[in-house]
Order: sequence, then structure tokens, then C-alpha cells
Amino acid sequence: MTDRLPPAELGKRAAALRALEFVEDGMKLGLGTGSTAKWFVELLAERMETEGLRVTGVPTSTRTRDLAAALGIPLTSLDEAGALDLTVDGADEFDGDLNLIKGGGGALLQEKIVATASAQMVVITDPSKEVAALGGFPLPVEVVRFGSGTTMRLIGEELARHDVASRAMTLRHGEDAPYLSDEGHYIVDLDLSRIGNPPALNAALNPIPGVVETGLFCGIASAVVVGEPGGTARVIGPGA
Repeated sequence: MTDRLPPAELGKRAAALRALEFVEDGMKLGLGTGSTAKWFVELLAERMETEGLRVTGVPTSTRTRDLAAALGIPLTSLDEAGALDLTVDGADEFDGDLNLIKGGGGALLQEKIVATASAQMVVITDPSKEVAALGGFPLPVEVVRFGSGTTMRLIGEELARHDVASRAMTLRHGEDAPYLSDEGHYIVDLDLSRIGNPPALNAALNPIPGVVETGLFCGIASAVVVGEPGGTARVIGPGA
């Protein structure tokens, strides 16, 4: 079956398969969102069936919840689970310090809440997401709907104080209306081209009234597993 996969999907599968090596029996797992995370959920369910692995999952989106439930993975809420052992999730970009941009799929808030409740976060991705500096992928910022225009203006004023190469921003739209996150918020995508200091920018944007959370994940990822188009995977991070 794997020989029929396009190279990109073969790499995603390889990353997910390698990430499964971090999973131990009895763990409470955060289950990420996105195309690579989907591979992890599917392969996790397969391993549970074939090896009798026992885990409990906390999904980071309704999409992941529905997939995991359909595959028979036991699920619970984060509040019921408490602290998690491991979260496995994708990323839109990562740099050499394992800073991430996440949120291209719109689930950044739940993803960050689950990741920070975990002892470890392992990121599964492909070589195209590895960058010298974050910012080529638009940075999602989740904002409340009330006063969103004012919030965007304040974001723009804050960006002028930071080392970014561009300050363009757009309100994310669906088919015929602004996109809404699972929590009912808007998402503003910041086209910054390059972010000189991701932790500083994250710290500056979060206190703005109206900002719920940013897609900058700084100091959260424990390791990144990069799936290569040939079907191999390499691990970046401490102990790799």
C-alpha cells in the first residue's frame, strides 16, 4: 500500500510512524490536527488494535475528535485527563530553536492549550517546514469577534515595534463569511515574511485586549520528527 503513496504522503507517514516510538502503554496523549497528525491518529489506532496498546486521547479539534472516535481510540477531555504525557502534532514552520508557527488549520488555541498541558510535545512534519527564520508562513492570531477591527489596529501598532520584514494582515475568511475557530473566534493572518525574535513577538501580542492566542509556539516543542519523501524520518531535538 505504501508504495502507492505520493512522496509527500510517504514522508508524512514516516514521521507519524517514528513519533509512535515515543508512545508508551497507559499514556494520556494530546492528538494534534492537520494532515500529518491525521496519519499519526490512524497509525496509533492500528497499533492499538494489533499490539493491544492502551492510551487515552485528548483531541485538539472537532476534526481530530471525530476521526479518533471513528477509529475506536478512547477519548476524554483535557479537564478530565489533567496533565498529559505527550502531545503529537504538526507545524506550519519550525526553526533551529524548535520555535513553531501553528494554526494554518485554525486549531491553534486548543493545540496550544493541550501542548502546554503535556510533559512533551513531539512535532511531526516534512522538510519544507524547516526554515532559518519563522515568518514565511502567515502567523495566525486568534481574536475575539467584538472589536476585531480595533484589535487588528493594535496588532499593527505592536508589529511596528518588532523585527519583522512585513506587517500585512488579513482577516481569515471561509466560503462566504469570516472563518470561525472551534471556540467561535476570528483568526487574523499576519504576513510578516520574517520574524526576528519569535518569543518576544509572542510575548508582546498576547496581552493586547482582544487577542486570545497566537500561533507562535516558543519553548513548547521537545522534538521535531521530519519525514522525508523517500519514507525515512529524522529526529531533531535533545537526545536525537
